[in-house]
Amino acid sequence: MQSFLQSKLTHWVSVPLAVAALFGAGYWMKGYTLVNHAQATAPVSAKTMTAPSAYITLPNFASIASTQGAAVVNISVSGTVKTAGIPGMDPSDPMFELFRRFQPNMPQTETPMNGLGSGFIVKSDGVILTNAHVVDKADVVTVKLSDKREFQAKVVGVDKLTDVAVLKIDAKDLPTVSIGSTKSSNVGDWVVAIGSPFGFDNTVTAGIISAKSRALPDEGYVPFLQTDVAINPGNSGGPLFNLNGEVIGINSQIYSRSGGYQGLSFAIPIDVAMGIEQQLLEKGKVSRGRLGIGVQAINQDLASSFGLQAPNGALVSNVEKNGPADKAGLEPGDVILKFNGQSIDRSSDLPPMVGSIKPGSTVSVEVWRNKQLKKLTVRIDEMQTAQADPAASMDSKQARLGVSVRPLTSQELAQTQLKQGLLVEEVGKGPAANAGIQPGDVILAVNGDQVKSVSQLQDKLTQNSKNVALLVMRGDSKLYVPVKIG
Repeated sequence: MQSFLQSKLTHWVSVPLAVAALFGAGYWMKGYTLVNHAQATAPVSAKTMTAPSAYITLPNFASIASTQGAAVVNISVSGTVKTAGIPGMDPSDPMFELFRRFQPNMPQTETPMNGLGSGFIVKSDGVILTNAHVVDKADVVTVKLSDKREFQAKVVGVDKLTDVAVLKIDAKDLPTVSIGSTKSSNVGDWVVAIGSPFGFDNTVTAGIISAKSRALPDEGYVPFLQTDVAINPGNSGGPLFNLNGEVIGINSQIYSRSGGYQGLSFAIPIDVAMGIEQQLLEKGKVSRGRLGIGVQAINQDLASSFGLQAPNGALVSNVEKNGPADKAGLEPGDVILKFNGQSIDRSSDLPPMVGSIKPGSTVSVEVWRNKQLKKLTVRIDEMQTAQADPAASMDSKQARLGVSVRPLTSQELAQTQLKQGLLVEEVGKGPAANAGIQPGDVILAVNGDQVKSVSQLQDKLTQNSKNVALLVMRGDSKLYVPVKIG
């Protein structure tokens, strides 16, 4: 989600002058080639000049804008975010960072948050798709239609792994977009984006598909579409159309050094988004398959050392003990060439394939081991979601931390190499916030006694009515945090 930025408009007048100067200097178009009279071997008279051998015809995007634009919405959000700092101190103050760095137990303060994004209506009864980061941490979500009507939206569900969110407004007979498929799109195809960059409603921009199935850092479950469509803050969550006026993606991210458009935009394929929408509407959550392995990319040197003709596939770097892959017989050093009948060109192809499999399903896996092909069968488990335990709210007559915690999942334990711990998911007003406890911290022990369940933590807090020392893991570091709970 990008905050609304004030922008200064500039009137560009240099382009027409440059064009005039170009043709005035003696350039003309022959076919697709720009020819300079001065460089020609012989003068060309008006009688000998012929019409261009071919003409470039650009598509007209007006029909897409007029027929689909009514289903594109503007989304504004407001809320508060908790930040560590000194009450009354501006975070932009140079002293703020100094205090934050050398005083880890700074109290948390609530800072107002506002932002803008885009979305599009997929069902006439008010179901809207947008990005998860657009509505993340928002208290109020307001949807404005193209006819200027405004509605307060309910967040039906979000899926942060794909950055897709489903909203619902109380309305009927709304215009909807036409849904297409990314599979029928090709690199070089024209595409059109409609959204609200910097708050300018229903702005239309166009470009081409630059690449398909792009893998981005920390975004392993989305094979992104890369385009050169102008996408800016506020475009997030808006639709990407093909020339048939069908949505083929949700504009999600840009690559930029300045924070603005630089020709590298990324969209979530609509096939992925609609699968997420269906699960969120039906079950309120998203179920994903899990294989229980770590993989890395293969370069030519690795391919040669494994006896592969080409650097294709996903190299298994580690296998979770007693996980689905381990039970199926996969080993570190295996190169997965096919999964469920689909070829693996690069390692980034595997995570979205596994995630799309229904938990409990049995699939075939073809691996390269000891310079030979080997076929295995694996039963896919369900990925554990990081949901807070309903009983994890710390509330006691004798002690109150004011946090929401849950036990670490088996995957998180493997990643952190811990045996137990409680992940802090939310921090409200209370002793924990005053002591500097932050979301993402892992509580390992209370007064030296290890804790691995919510009930154990509650018992320890009940036994100590004034002060406790929490052993907390933050990042790669462990520290004791004194908390006054009296």
